[in-house]
Amino acid sequence: MIRRALKTLLPAAAAVLALLPVTAGAAAASAAPAHPAAAVSAPRHPVRTHSYLTGRVVTRHVRLNVRSGPGTGYRVVGHRNTRGLVSVSCKTYGSRVHGNHVWYRLPHHEGYVSAHYVTTKRSVPWC
Repeated sequence: MIRRALKTLLPAAAAVLALLPVTAGAAAASAAPAHPAAAVSAPRHPVRTHSYLTGRVVTRHVRLNVRSGPGTGYRVVGHRNTRGLVSVSCKTYGSRVHGNHVWYRLPHHEGYVSAHYVTTKRSVPWC
């Protein structure tokens, strides 16, 4: 019984293994670029460049709360020091703070700060 299984399975396994290198080689040859310099200059992963704006915290004697969302109802997830610098990625609308309903989103999902307490030299884009 073992001999019968070996007689039927061995030729089938050998046939499959004989085809694998040919198929893999054909796939590698078809994936290769026509010009070798093209493979060197093309990056494997797209490079993302972000330019964040820098603002200054203008609170008086207290730290600025960083919140999980654009509003005072969201939980506090961190703080920024008075007169410290903060990176800003974009702005959005949220709850009003002293008449200002604009909030700045911090990069890398760090949270949101009220625009009332941050000054920037340039205009911040909308999210």
